[in-house]
Amino acid sequence: MPKVRFTYSEVWCDRRHYLNEADVSVVLSRLPREDWQGLRAVHFNDRSWGARILGYANPRARDISICALPPEISLTRFLVRGQSPELFGAVRGSRWPEVAVRRFLLYDVLLHEIGHLRIVREGARTGRLWHAREKLAQKFGDEWRRRLWVDRFDHPDPAHNPPSAREVNLSRLLKLSRAGQAYWVEPDLKPLH
Repeated sequence: MPKVRFTYSEVWCDRRHYLNEADVSVVLSRLPREDWQGLRAVHFNDRSWGARILGYANPRARDISICALPPEISLTRFLVRGQSPELFGAVRGSRWPEVAVRRFLLYDVLLHEIGHLRIVREGARTGRLWHAREKLAQKFGDEWRRRLWVDRFDHPDPAHNPPSAREVNLSRLLKLSRAGQAYWVEPDLKPLH
């Protein structure tokens, strides 16, 4: 595997990095090398401007940045057409579980930013137009997420597989319990409170 440099920046307040070098390396190892071979560095920084930016790519430098986020967040507003919170293991109208946030950052944001590094128009007038723009980057990310999630990936971290129906149902019950509409999570009658 080609060497990719990882850097970490200090985070402020209660914000945190949901991903680390090992998480990104697992995703890169699952992709064909030619789809990300020019990637030089992945930066974990705190430049999300509140929670408005999840990540960004710098095609000239051939690097990607993934931003730190608050500990409790809903990423529903970042979904694009055809996506739902359940796709990543969360429920609309509720804060996302940590594993759902990590899954979204790995299999949507990271893949999308790798898509921006791909050269799609080498003969363009300027170098800025060589790389994939938003639509093609999102198409790249969506296509690879579907391919990677077709078969179960044998890994102890659940963020590297699509959410199970049980995981989504637990998120739904947790949302109801916070609203005071449900008391029991499991059929064996374990109280939530």
